[in-house]
Amino acid sequence: MRSEDGFNRAAALLPQEIRAAAMALPGNVKARAEELRLRAGREVFVCLADGERALGCRKAEVRDLECVLETATRASAHTALSATAAGFVTVRGGCRVGLCGEAVVKGGTVAGIRRLSAVSLRIPREVKGCADAIFDRLTDGGFRDTILVSPPGAGKTTLLRELVRRISENGARVALIDERGEVAGVWEGVPELDVGRRTDVMTGAPKGEAAMMLIRAMTPEILAADEITSPEDVEAMAAAAGCGVRLLATAHAESAGDFASRPIYAGLMALGVFKRVVTIKKRGAVREYEVEEFVP
Repeated sequence: MRSEDGFNRAAALLPQEIRAAAMALPGNVKARAEELRLRAGREVFVCLADGERALGCRKAEVRDLECVLETATRASAHTALSATAAGFVTVRGGCRVGLCGEAVVKGGTVAGIRRLSAVSLRIPREVKGCADAIFDRLTDGGFRDTILVSPPGAGKTTLLRELVRRISENGARVALIDERGEVAGVWEGVPELDVGRRTDVMTGAPKGEAAMMLIRAMTPEILAADEITSPEDVEAMAAAAGCGVRLLATAHAESAGDFASRPIYAGLMALGVFKRVVTIKKRGAVREYEVEEFVP
């Protein structure tokens, strides 16, 4: 996918007047854009690595948010909202539409969203070469189980995609669990984002079921997954490690120490599942990577 394709696909989901303002942005802004964000009754923003910038068009209205959702799902806003318990939908090419509003709770569980108040359009972007500074260290002597950590929005998915691509092109057989469709952007069975020639992708399935299916069916050397955030995800990684496959995953944490101290990851730490951690740090618009070894 070309660098501008992700922005264009996200902008295509916008109502016409707001889309025109987005497409009129300077090329260097579009190339760096990470999200487009609409909040009902307020200005529309384009989100860059160093902050949000007003788009300069009229304020967003609730009908604009509904229009984005209807375009993304090809269904009425009412129908789409009733099926969005996850809080997002993913469209062709890996563009994720995040949803915020009034939650519908049934039996103690979120069953959907109604009365939208905000939407965010996460722009998928390949950054080939972003792993160059750390790739040799991660692969010299053989790849070891690695977790990528950072706060939300710092570039974990982008780095994961590039590492999967590089490892795959380096000769290893990789299986990618792309639960939300953001990493590979699979469309009708074909990844629209480059994840390497030796990478097999499973989309839509929870990590636990997907991990075991991929290990049994595709016999990967390395299993990759984005965002280990729930007890079920943790169990999936522990089970996969027990099958002898090497792991590459991402998680929300500020640092290696923060990851190790979080209760949800205590089981992984106790089992010594991950041997290395890569911490992503944002300094303005620049990302820096720090590689550390987990000491048993």
